[in-house]
Amino acid sequence: MNKVVLFFVLAALFFSGFLINSPIHAQMETEPPELQLLQPPVEPPQEETLEGEVIKVLEEKQITPSGTAVSQLYQKLEVLITDGSIKGKKVEIENGNFPVVNTPKFKIGDQLVVSFGKDFEGNDRFYITDYVRRSPLFWLFVIFVGLTVFIGRWQGASSLVGMAISFLVIFSFILPRISAGYDPVWIAILGAIVIIPATFFLSHGLNKKTWIAVAGTIIALVLTGIIANFFVYFAKLTGFASEEATFLQAYRPGVINIQGLLLAGIIIGVLGVLDDITISQSAVVQELKQANSQLKASDLYKRAMNVGRDHIASTVNTLVLVYTGAALPLLLLFIDSSRPFSQVVNYEIIAEEIVRTLVGSIGLILAVPITTLIAVYLSPKFTSRD
Repeated sequence: MNKVVLFFVLAALFFSGFLINSPIHAQMETEPPELQLLQPPVEPPQEETLEGEVIKVLEEKQITPSGTAVSQLYQKLEVLITDGSIKGKKVEIENGNFPVVNTPKFKIGDQLVVSFGKDFEGNDRFYITDYVRRSPLFWLFVIFVGLTVFIGRWQGASSLVGMAISFLVIFSFILPRISAGYDPVWIAILGAIVIIPATFFLSHGLNKKTWIAVAGTIIALVLTGIIANFFVYFAKLTGFASEEATFLQAYRPGVINIQGLLLAGIIIGVLGVLDDITISQSAVVQELKQANSQLKASDLYKRAMNVGRDHIASTVNTLVLVYTGAALPLLLLFIDSSRPFSQVVNYEIIAEEIVRTLVGSIGLILAVPITTLIAVYLSPKFTSRD
């Protein structure tokens, strides 16, 4: 087991040195003049984001804005600014006087995000951009943490610490490095090397079972990355199917590898579901070996794989449903289309989701026999519960 620990320590140090000192797509220190001209100029913001509370509905009616034949809700609201440079000031804001797809109906007490700026004549201009949602998000998080700790006890609490570490790695290392121009795939892999042991050991303890799950997860993740890389290039996916990717390229042209960003997203997404299946297979082998120490390696592998196949069936179905649920509005658009299915699946925005789902499922499937083989090979070590 000491050799396994040494292997992962050396691997982490190798990848750390390689990525920090030799980024594949590092941002250039001196950018070409044409790229410098394309970048947006640094100017002081023309608008300020405020927060406010609706204290009075001054007017409410149905109107038909010019340029459209569809009527919509119009409201004139009195809003008390609760955050920003004019905090404490009461302002009147009109909403629904321009054609929009969906006009919300605001009521007294609603917390709103308000954009504040000046028009061409220098007059104050306010318009509502969104709701303030921090309060419901906070209470939802409190319920989540409370149930995790109450039902999961110390394991639940330690898993929350692991989740915090994952977010810390993502927001303090992965995203800043990708934004700086480093290769997204390598950064995602390096981030995974940090996230996997941290989350696994905090959730399941520092023991042989967890080390086996860590090894199985990293091997399955590397294979998943190779498969994802092949089919992203084979299917000629550019990564520009989403508006966010197009905006990134327009805002920072030539800095971020958008195709690599698609691959990094697949790797991180698969990482989130490998934990369950690898730790389960490692635990199954451990329990079987401790229940019957006379089991041959072949029988042990066969019995563990019987459980693993059931796990594959349920987990793959879960993964497909998760991706389908996330893309439901998009799928509805194509269902209502008159185009045949063969044309619909050819669109890059649909092809991306298909590749993401199938590659993730392949990674899950591969993780079962890989983790089981490692656990069976090390099964003589399972002489006690550790």
